[in-house]
Amino acid sequence: MEEKKAGRPDAGTAAEAAPEDYLRLDQQICFALHAATRAFGGLYRTALRDLGLTYPQYLVMLVLWEHGEMPVKQIGAHVRLDSGTLSPLLKRLEAAGLVRRERSAADERSVTVRLTADGAALRTRAAEVPRRIAGATGLPLAELADLRGRLNALTETLDAAALDGPGCD
Repeated sequence: MEEKKAGRPDAGTAAEAAPEDYLRLDQQICFALHAATRAFGGLYRTALRDLGLTYPQYLVMLVLWEHGEMPVKQIGAHVRLDSGTLSPLLKRLEAAGLVRRERSAADERSVTVRLTADGAALRTRAAEVPRRIAGATGLPLAELADLRGRLNALTETLDAAALDGPGCD
């Protein structure tokens, strides 16, 4: 059996770690996720350049390609963006001729977004993006699927903890 080293945060439970190790940058899960997100961001910027999309625009297009016409509020829920961020993004997609926004006749407060023919056609060109990203990770598809599942579960757990408020032990 492998011997645990005292004071090492990666050597057992969090309770066994030395207090000074808790505040080391290299021991922060949030920083590891932040760094990975920034690395993915750079990779996506390159992969999406030919499509003329930013990463958040790509996420919106993924939702519309998958689900079709949808109210802005539902798009925001899917991509985890608020309307203040989503509205200018949708305006730019509309200016590029990829989507159309229309106010609902039944509820003036609701705006529905649908793909244009150009937006729908862009899907074919975008199909290569996930393959490029997956290949760049160097991970087998099964490991990527496992990682995605674990990150989704972590997100759910953190969302629930955030609802509990400060001092969520």
